[in-house]
Amino acid sequence: MRSLTKLAFSLLLIGLAFASCKKDIADDTTNEFKKVSEYDNTIVHEWNEMYAYLERYAEGFRPVGTGISLGYIGFAAYEATVSGMPEYKSLAPQYAGLNIPKAFTNQEYHWPTVINACNNIMYSNFFGKMDAKYFSKVKALNDKYEKQYQNEVSQEVFTRSKNHGIAVAAAVWDWYRTDPIGFEIYLDPFKGSNWQDRVNEPGAWVPTFPGPGEGLYALGGKCRTFAIGEDLKLCKPYTDYVGKFTDEPGKGLYLQALEVMDQQTSEKSYTSRWIGEFWSDDLLDVTFSPPTRWVAIANQVFKLENSNLETAVITGAKVGMAMNDSAVGAWNSKYYYNLMRPETYIQQNIDPSFDTYLNNPVTQETGVTPPFPAHPSGHSTFSGSASEILSSIFGYSYGMTDRCHENRGDFLGTPRTFESFKQMANEVAWSRVTLGVHFRVDNDEALLYGTKIGNAVNKLPWKK
Repeated sequence: MRSLTKLAFSLLLIGLAFASCKKDIADDTTNEFKKVSEYDNTIVHEWNEMYAYLERYAEGFRPVGTGISLGYIGFAAYEATVSGMPEYKSLAPQYAGLNIPKAFTNQEYHWPTVINACNNIMYSNFFGKMDAKYFSKVKALNDKYEKQYQNEVSQEVFTRSKNHGIAVAAAVWDWYRTDPIGFEIYLDPFKGSNWQDRVNEPGAWVPTFPGPGEGLYALGGKCRTFAIGEDLKLCKPYTDYVGKFTDEPGKGLYLQALEVMDQQTSEKSYTSRWIGEFWSDDLLDVTFSPPTRWVAIANQVFKLENSNLETAVITGAKVGMAMNDSAVGAWNSKYYYNLMRPETYIQQNIDPSFDTYLNNPVTQETGVTPPFPAHPSGHSTFSGSASEILSSIFGYSYGMTDRCHENRGDFLGTPRTFESFKQMANEVAWSRVTLGVHFRVDNDEALLYGTKIGNAVNKLPWKK
């Protein structure tokens, strides 16, 4: 009996040991697939570089069409990869009519392939009507990374990942199509311009020349937003700062007009010109536009910080969605307040010979003013929101040197160093005064307004 007990005990120990071994083996072979955070930022960085190149030559995009496209591109990339970011969740439930295909559970995805496929569809849809000499670069970039990634993962994983990226991009594009105003608004950006109907209003905006003679993106304020509601689609009026519109010397906008003119004095001209040209990003074929500038700044940070793919995706989504909402809110406000530009005010009330300091090195046109109302500044709204997003991710005291226009010969693109993103945004705002295209009030309010938009994007339910 004792021997049988000893035998049973021995068998039990052997069984437990075997079970333990089986558990260890099972644990070693569980599907612990790589998360988005385990990849570097290269694929996002490269596509961002492509966007900056394409948008420079994309007629009609700037600035509202640019903000919209960045919003949907960044959002699509986020939704395509969110199942590989354990702390984050889909934002799709926030938006009526949007159905995002879900990734298969317990299946491996190669997240750079997902993003490459998703971006290829989104870029092709947004930029597909560009001249082939520009658009062909999209296919080249996609093919480059497809070839690379097929050598890095199995064909099964590659195909699954590519198909998922394509499916999510298609779903986001189909949802974008349901925006009756915003869908492909960049193909007819002068639609809805009715400035002639309002010329008798005090301080009414009128076209300036050289220019198209119409108001650009008059319907931009009616496009879909990601984070702001109707209550935040209108900034504070300029009258809250300077009182009602007046041409009386020594009061309100008259004083602000004198400040604009003061930037032409000899002791200020070089620095004013440098700051103004450094941040202008106004002109087609010369540079990218203001929303893209902040994507280019983020791209520099990715390299400086060696950011992982998760950080790059989240940054791209937040900045893009903030650019969309900034475009909608700023242009809704511009056409609501309908304030004339400093050029018009100064020529009518102070100096008929006044010209802005914004010149086009491609067309050789001088004294350019953007073709839409002044208040609030679009540049400053974009900068306020983007600087808030980037500060919340990388720190409110993050210093860097912006090299976006380094080595340019057609204007002063010498790099400038800043102690924070907010300092950058403040300089953007001031640059619009130095160029003569905005009153100070347009920028002061725009920075505050943009910051509110950035905060609204940050407050979306990103995390689980």
